[in-house]
Amino acid sequence: MTAAGKWIEHWDPEDETFWRETGEKVARRNLVFSVLSEHIGFSIWTLWSVLVLFMGPEYGLTPADKFLLTSMVTLVGAVVRVPYTFAVAVFGGRNWTIVSASLLLIPTIAAFVVMKPGTSFDTFLWIGLLAGIGGGNFASSMTNINAFFPLRKKGWALGLNAGGGNIGVPVIQLVALAIIGASGGPRVLLGIYIPLILVAAVLAALFMDNLTSVKNDTGAAKDAARDWHTWIMAFLYIGTFGSFIGYAFAFGQVLQVQFGRTPLQAAYLTFIGPLLGSLIRPVGGWLADRYGGAKITLWNFVAMATATAILVVASMEKSLPLFVTVFVVLFVLSGLGNGSTYKMIPGIFQTKALAKGLEGDEAAAYGRRLSGASMGLIGAVGALGGVGINLAFRQSFLSSGSGTGAFVAFLVFYGLCFAATWAVYLRRPTAQARAKASASEAKSQLSYAEV
Repeated sequence: MTAAGKWIEHWDPEDETFWRETGEKVARRNLVFSVLSEHIGFSIWTLWSVLVLFMGPEYGLTPADKFLLTSMVTLVGAVVRVPYTFAVAVFGGRNWTIVSASLLLIPTIAAFVVMKPGTSFDTFLWIGLLAGIGGGNFASSMTNINAFFPLRKKGWALGLNAGGGNIGVPVIQLVALAIIGASGGPRVLLGIYIPLILVAAVLAALFMDNLTSVKNDTGAAKDAARDWHTWIMAFLYIGTFGSFIGYAFAFGQVLQVQFGRTPLQAAYLTFIGPLLGSLIRPVGGWLADRYGGAKITLWNFVAMATATAILVVASMEKSLPLFVTVFVVLFVLSGLGNGSTYKMIPGIFQTKALAKGLEGDEAAAYGRRLSGASMGLIGAVGALGGVGINLAFRQSFLSSGSGTGAFVAFLVFYGLCFAATWAVYLRRPTAQARAKASASEAKSQLSYAEV
């Protein structure tokens, strides 16, 4: 490593001696400060899910306006994940973390300026779109951390990295709760985060590293985009992370619109689900490490579908206690699934490497290269699920005045996710199908159940 540039020339986490003597300490240090930056990025991305709770009748916005606003913020956060993934290979993980953390100042200061009654909806929409850049921090962080850890540790490391980032959602909701409870305004909330952004950028500059093995490998993204497993996993990630981020944006508004909760009453409840969903994500990664990501993901979709079916009943019966309880359970399940699906990604590409006849360091390098690149694409598509959830709630409330129709649509989608997981990663091919497949294809088919 060159001290001035913070570049690490040699990095081989699959070598157990290297990992024990050097690698683990460096990887954990980078993980800590990556989590910090990503955590604040998530808070800024979901900032408007909190700000809309402050926006009473004097702001002149309808519930449909608010759902549209949060949908567009979610959309930008999904789209920017693609270039943020490439940025790690172009600039280096440490360097890009400094830049991406610093960029969070733009939406935060802009919101501070315009956040007052009398501002037009169009202005709120444009400023809200800026907050979407906070969603990109996840993609670059996951791509960077994926390169630091050996395959046997990826489920835990990626789960911890993502969970620490995800927890930025309930943290900003808790801070908002305290401010609302103290009769403070939204500018107080924004003023708290501006110095925190600066701290995250400075700490990344001081304590993080770049890996030369990741730099200038932008071609990996093209290879990942051509692989059909990338898009299958993106579909599954819509069901897990798309649910998490979509519900995080929408939960408070649903409580206000459908159940007549005040901003303070809604704020008391909205943070619980995202908090538990964030904390459980590393557990999902750990379970996937131990039992296989595909198995955990499959049964998690069964549980999510069951919880959603109960939400349909709670919504129709207008039972607030049942609705809140099961919604929180759904958040927990989405977090668990986030961890298990992301563990599947490096396992899938490692399996493909072995099926190609690669071994040892060559197989590990192939798996790291493709899984790192695919994570950004998967994260981007998965986040689009949050857009769909908010638009579904918007249409459901416009059509029927309740969220029941949206929950029915979510239930169907979880069924499709279950079917895709089973068909692609767990269904054992018949003896006849194996006989027709090439040796490498058969090996690949038989191994995906272990990812």
